[in-house]
Amino acid sequence: MNQLSQMLDGSISVLIADADRMSAHLIADGLKRGRHDISVVAVSNSSAETIRELERSQPDIALINAHLEDGRLRGYHVLQYLQALSPKTVAIMLIPDSERDLVVDAFRGGARGVFCRLQSIKLLSKCIRTVHEGQIWADTRNLAFILEFLTRLKPLRLIKPGGGMTRLTPRESEVVHLLADGLSTREISHKLALTEHTIRNYLSAIYDKLGVSSRVELALYAVAREDLSRPMGE
Repeated sequence: MNQLSQMLDGSISVLIADADRMSAHLIADGLKRGRHDISVVAVSNSSAETIRELERSQPDIALINAHLEDGRLRGYHVLQYLQALSPKTVAIMLIPDSERDLVVDAFRGGARGVFCRLQSIKLLSKCIRTVHEGQIWADTRNLAFILEFLTRLKPLRLIKPGGGMTRLTPRESEVVHLLADGLSTREISHKLALTEHTIRNYLSAIYDKLGVSSRVELALYAVAREDLSRPMGE
């Protein structure tokens, strides 16, 4: 066995899932240059491709962007299946910013770390090694979100879609579709020419009607309905 083989055998294998192919390869190149103990074994862009690569490569770490090529928040959809697909793989969720729901629901979904895309590759390398060693990766602000949530903890559910959407008003349905597309409360308020307070009231009513408790759960519910409406094999 040569030196390169020995190095790779002892390395941390990483899968990178990102909506943008160029961005995924830039992250991969940065990790390869930074440390020899990290080996990128797969790069994917859509949720379907990520699922296939997880089954095939069984990496130590899955670095999953919240937004994938086939839709915003689809990274959370992949997270729901990770343990069944690759039990030894540990997930780190890449998020655009430290928004409370994105952070909390990443951990609820089984991630062991959250990493903001605005941070450096050098810090990402440290995050990967830390999580691989069995520790949690979250900064002080993210930990505060988690501690706040512990007082009302409910497991993140992959809810089976039923007839709940028929209970929504046309405006509430519109809010659901915009939220499932990844728009923030502020973006939805601008899109619909309503105040953020009004949008939050709509969301509260929607959560009650559908039996969900967060933005990500609602997005997963909407995605599940969309998936069921597609012909098999698509």
